[in-house]
Amino acid sequence: MALSDRKQRVLRAIIEDYVATAQPVGSATLVRKYRLGVSSATVRNDMADLEGLGYLEQPHTSAGRIPSDLGYRLYVDALMRQSPLDEVRLSSIRAQFEARIREIEDLIRDTARILSEHTNYLALILGPKLARTVFRTLRMLPLSEHQALLVLVTDAGFIESAVIEIPAGMGPDQLSRFATVVNQTLQGKTLAQVADGLITALRQNLAEYRDIMDQAFDFFTQGLEPGDGKDLTVVGTSRILGQPEFQDANKVRQVLQAVEGGVALEALNEAAEDDGIVITIGRENRHPAMQGCSLVTATYRVGGRTVGTLGVLGPTRMDYARVLSVVHSVTECLSGALSRSVQFWYR
Repeated sequence: MALSDRKQRVLRAIIEDYVATAQPVGSATLVRKYRLGVSSATVRNDMADLEGLGYLEQPHTSAGRIPSDLGYRLYVDALMRQSPLDEVRLSSIRAQFEARIREIEDLIRDTARILSEHTNYLALILGPKLARTVFRTLRMLPLSEHQALLVLVTDAGFIESAVIEIPAGMGPDQLSRFATVVNQTLQGKTLAQVADGLITALRQNLAEYRDIMDQAFDFFTQGLEPGDGKDLTVVGTSRILGQPEFQDANKVRQVLQAVEGGVALEALNEAAEDDGIVITIGRENRHPAMQGCSLVTATYRVGGRTVGTLGVLGPTRMDYARVLSVVHSVTECLSGALSRSVQFWYR
């Protein structure tokens, strides 16, 4: 059943008031605050109709109404008034990303912090999968007579570095030749392909560099091991504890256990299959502990290719319009920062 324009305005007003106050909304409040142009009696009738259609719920202890998951879904899909972030907030986000070239772990952790700060909810980021990223370049930078800095860069922004031992008398020209042969052989290959067989071929082509090669490829394969700390970053637990819906310690514990137990990781992996921003509201979440929450996810990209996923987890009483604007801006900034990071080392 299609809602009349007036009922849509009533539903939108109820949701926006409830998001702002966390208190059930009554007809008198709507007439006083939102200039609906009708009487309280008319608004009460509209609220009763909306409740009958499943868009509103009435807590037992209150005469006011609160939105249902279905009401939030209609609001997000059709009623929400979206607007870009104000210039002050947007400039703040951009400045934090443009501060410096950083290693991927620092960048992901800082992105989660920025996302949590600007939404006031729990931020989740699934970092790029190293095994799936494509080799871009290997740099060998002499540090001393016996040591060199090895720097690995992938197309997804991974910048891994290690100090390795080099034989006495090996100069910059020899290190450069080693790096050139590696780059020519591995260019365009995923790191999983490197680990699967290309290392053997390189050992044959670079037999005179056996000591360096063994250290370099130990470094490659160690980075591909599971549990290397690059999977899921979670920031903002204290912020979600400040929400009225999460004053129940048992409820909070269930949500955090679900996040730590892999439910959030699974949700972000699934979101990686979709382009753009996806909103999962309340009981649309499959895991019971997450059904009092909403999850907003988006993918970030490098060179036009999806490399990871980020998300914001909060109560269903979420400021969806603001969260969508923040997620959109942060996703663009993260994609740009990863691209600049790759270009810095690849030039």
